[in-house]
Amino acid sequence: MRWWSVANFLSNAGTWMQLTVQNLLVLDITGSAAATGLSMSVQAAPALFMSLLGGAVVDRWPRKVTAAVSQALLGAVAFATAVLVATDRLDMTSLLVLAAVTGTIATVDGPACALLGNDLVPAEDLPSAIGVGALVHNAGRLAGAALAGVTVGFLGTASAYAANGLSFLFVTLVIPFLRPAPGAATAGPRVPRPRQPARADMTVREGLRFFVRRPRLLALAGVTGISAVFGRNYGLTLAVLVTGPLAGGPGAFGTVSTVLAVGGIVGAVLGARLRRPSVRLVGTLAAAGALLQVAAGLSPSLAVLLVLVLPMAVVESVSDTAGTAVLQTDPPAHLRGRVLGVWSSIGTVWSLGGPPALGLLMETAGARGALVIGGLLIALTIGTGLAHRTRRRPQPVALPAKPGEELPDREALGTAA
Repeated sequence: MRWWSVANFLSNAGTWMQLTVQNLLVLDITGSAAATGLSMSVQAAPALFMSLLGGAVVDRWPRKVTAAVSQALLGAVAFATAVLVATDRLDMTSLLVLAAVTGTIATVDGPACALLGNDLVPAEDLPSAIGVGALVHNAGRLAGAALAGVTVGFLGTASAYAANGLSFLFVTLVIPFLRPAPGAATAGPRVPRPRQPARADMTVREGLRFFVRRPRLLALAGVTGISAVFGRNYGLTLAVLVTGPLAGGPGAFGTVSTVLAVGGIVGAVLGARLRRPSVRLVGTLAAAGALLQVAAGLSPSLAVLLVLVLPMAVVESVSDTAGTAVLQTDPPAHLRGRVLGVWSSIGTVWSLGGPPALGLLMETAGARGALVIGGLLIALTIGTGLAHRTRRRPQPVALPAKPGEELPDREALGTAA
């Protein structure tokens, strides 16, 4: 698990370095901010249409082989891009094609690597492993964004892509030496099960059917969805709040972003201590984060905002860790890849539709209004759902007594239930 965490830290740092440089590269090639958004959408789009199939691949093939092949392919794409940049042959068309290829490979790589990491710890330590993964992700994001400018400044743009390729290669070399822990929560099938239907669409439907018939997964999707649309997009809402009503500059927003990142890391550490995460806990923490978002929207000064965004990031990071633990442990082992594929498709809808919806809200209500209205919508929706679920809990029913037998009291029945 330590080797896997180190490998993932390097891979995350390389990925965020490449993403940062890629946006700058698109701006340099086209001079258009819209083209930058297009490149990001093209890379994200395959997850919308192919994640179900990618999850089916993860369930059908050995986990280590699948993860190693997908990491090697991602490294090959990064190296190819580095060569094109170094030889000045990268144009917008080839960049978009490479972005689409990367997004397609990621539909398999994401669930494969997530479930492979879960194989390395006993089932009872899975929430801790997911918390460690969140910590590694946030740390890699900070390191990658910070290294991007330094790398490009000293070694050139191609070096960032080459560094990302090396990080994928390192993960590929580490995977063969990983050994599953005794009592691991997930154990991917090593060979296809006998008499399994060979068609991929049948396998995909099986995972989708499980997801839509599982109330707690649907509730988790609802909580995460409304939080993703009306909250979490702080790169947009807080940027406008800081540079607008609070009269700060890019440096002030950089400080806010740093505090958010620190809060995410602290939340990941706290989330790693969870032993029994639940959808109720995810919803409660998401509602608490939404109320802090409301307070942040009403901040009279930058100092007050900085005080609020730290706990806001902490509770949301713990909520994310708990939700991921539920998502990766609730389905049976042979369906987990497909369930993660369904989740990835849903998440892509949120990521593509959330910013425009939030932008429209900001156009009509302003940055403060968007934060306040969005936070209230999240809190009220989650609160209503939790109250409705509580009312629907079945009450103990007294069974008819046999002749000569005394009926137990209601309290005793409740205790027995």
